[in-house]
Amino acid sequence: MRAGWAVLALCVALLAAGCGRSEPVDDKGDKADRTDAPADVVLTPDTVDPDAVRRAAKVRGSANARAVQLRGAGEKKTYSGNGDYVSPGAATDADVKAELREARAELAKFKRFLGTTAYLQTGPRARVLPNGTAVAPDNAPEPVKRVIQAGNAISKLPYKWGGGHGAWRDSGYDCSGSVSFALAGAGLLEAPLTSGGFMTWGRSGPGEWITIYANEGHMYMVVAGLRFDTSGRARAGTRWQEASRSTSGLAARHTPGL
Repeated sequence: MRAGWAVLALCVALLAAGCGRSEPVDDKGDKADRTDAPADVVLTPDTVDPDAVRRAAKVRGSANARAVQLRGAGEKKTYSGNGDYVSPGAATDADVKAELREARAELAKFKRFLGTTAYLQTGPRARVLPNGTAVAPDNAPEPVKRVIQAGNAISKLPYKWGGGHGAWRDSGYDCSGSVSFALAGAGLLEAPLTSGGFMTWGRSGPGEWITIYANEGHMYMVVAGLRFDTSGRARAGTRWQEASRSTSGLAARHTPGL
């Protein structure tokens, strides 16, 4: 009976001494951290702490560790006068105003271009704008548009007898000088012609898009239905006109294909 009690006492002593499972240790002999909570590795735009990463990997349950990036960490905060947050690198009010001024200037320039160019899309008929320049029909061939554009360039200059014959660029033009300039703008004429010279220019008869009417004393041309002529404007200079005039006594000439 005494022997049985002795064995029982020995077992109790061994259990009390810690004969159960021992605590785990890491490779260096230190006890492992038993924290079950996931570790957060803090990253900033400037640096990553490698020691923090290693420590997080050793923690039990390291698969649950999170990498948290602090956006804007270390950057100087910028606030507007009314307290609204302004993102770093955002355009300033001065930058925005400068861009708006530039955009408005470009828009105004484009509107002026549309208001004076022969390339403005106006529909099936040519017409004269209030400022005296002409616009071509949508379906006009490229040379026709160039003739109109060249005519627009001199359509506000005064009449000058012999103007445009000594040089392409002149302070004023007469009837044949202005027509010569417009045709040269499309590459249809190499040198200025007089009114008499236009009587044998190109081919006989009216053209589909451009027709020259000339005699020894006067001439004009009709382009896409518009008359480019010095007459009818009190000799103010060659102008685009929608009204027609008599062709009696004038030779009709045209360039092939137009």
